[in-house]
Amino acid sequence: MSDQIQKSRRSFIKKAVGSAIITGVPSSIIAQPDHYVETLSPHRRFSANDQVNIAVIGMGIMGFSNAETSVKIPGVKLVAACDLYTGRLDRAKEVFGKDLVVTKDYRELLDRKDIDAVFVATSDHWHDRISIDAMNKGKHVYCEKPMVHKLDEGSAVIEAQKKTGKVVQIGSQRVSSIVTEKAREIYESGVIGQLVLVETWNDRQGANGAWQYSIPTDANAGTVDWDRFLGDAPKVAYDPVRFFRWRNYQDYGTGIAGDLFVHLFSGLHVVLSSKGPDRIYATGGLRYWKDGRDVPDIITGLYDYPATEKHPAFTLQMRVNFVDGGGGGEKLRLVGSDGIITMSWSDVKVSINKTPKAPGYGGWDSFSTFTASQQKEYEKWYQAQYKNIPKEVAKPGPEFRAPEGYSADVDHHLNFYKGIREKAAIKEDPLFGMRAGGPALASNKSLFDKKIIEWDPETATVKA
Repeated sequence: MSDQIQKSRRSFIKKAVGSAIITGVPSSIIAQPDHYVETLSPHRRFSANDQVNIAVIGMGIMGFSNAETSVKIPGVKLVAACDLYTGRLDRAKEVFGKDLVVTKDYRELLDRKDIDAVFVATSDHWHDRISIDAMNKGKHVYCEKPMVHKLDEGSAVIEAQKKTGKVVQIGSQRVSSIVTEKAREIYESGVIGQLVLVETWNDRQGANGAWQYSIPTDANAGTVDWDRFLGDAPKVAYDPVRFFRWRNYQDYGTGIAGDLFVHLFSGLHVVLSSKGPDRIYATGGLRYWKDGRDVPDIITGLYDYPATEKHPAFTLQMRVNFVDGGGGGEKLRLVGSDGIITMSWSDVKVSINKTPKAPGYGGWDSFSTFTASQQKEYEKWYQAQYKNIPKEVAKPGPEFRAPEGYSADVDHHLNFYKGIREKAAIKEDPLFGMRAGGPALASNKSLFDKKIIEWDPETATVKA
């Protein structure tokens, strides 16, 4: 394909994507941003100076996922991996090559001069410590969400990034998705009128969805570095369940809110250009998965967002249920006075249903309680009063679907590497990460303390 044809195709894509909002008619558009198409091109080459050498710290599910995503990107090389279970280090060599450097001590990787950036994919209670250590050693950092384990740890990570100037990206890939960006454009077009409510949920059904992950048969005190795993957590005897299913324990993880609410907050904050709520209340409990975990399997939250230049005041309803007999599912719905924007990971749709300027009468209405003569008089008056006001009808609006094979993970990684190579703006820097992660962690605090949390969305801290 010639350069001219490629340019023409990209120009058409840009115009087509824009037309869904401009025309306001039903449409289904498939498109990819220029940088996604070009950066992943097999013909793209990077010089030795542009190559980014990475190490992954924590080779669990997300660690392997991050490694597999990054090595697809030209100019990125996986140099080393760290994990506290011997079997995962052996597996890393099986997947990524026998030359891969492996260790159980992440500090060894931070001391290496041939590593430019690290991925922090450990249990949540290590996120702040490793990220700060890495920045202080001159490494760029991609840290899985939530950015921190405790609410009071966020400021230190934010300050370390400011002090060192290193590139830091938090791992909520929805932030970089073209679907999220399209939802933002649609919202800003004003097609749904005044925003009043947001509803979002991410429900699951099944053991894996509830974090009952597989435990290897060779897991023991010899293959797992238990003492190093505990770190600053309370000292307890070796327990393979707590190690491999750490998300289920407050000592190491942040439960449903820290793992899944963060995705929902992150996506919403991009769509609305929002900094977050100022009042937080959550409730829930452990209803079904009573397997020794000390975190709920159902949480619902209510969040009041103050009015800003970007959006009016509105209320957010959020839910995650690990016991969904309906089979699970997720959605993000922005409810306005004139319509609804509905988002999933792969598409965004609009339904238009404007609030009528003429109130109507009849049906479940006081009209039927009037006398027969008054009903006739009222009808005459109504027809004269609202004679020239057209009747509003519900109809479908713009629709956008991501192309088959599109990956928000890849786009999020691309943003990280573009920040390193070109000093491009990071989509989810530590402040953004804390503005999304903080309300999630505050949801846990609200639930366990049984109280409303007052939150400062500007500073991303709990109000005194």
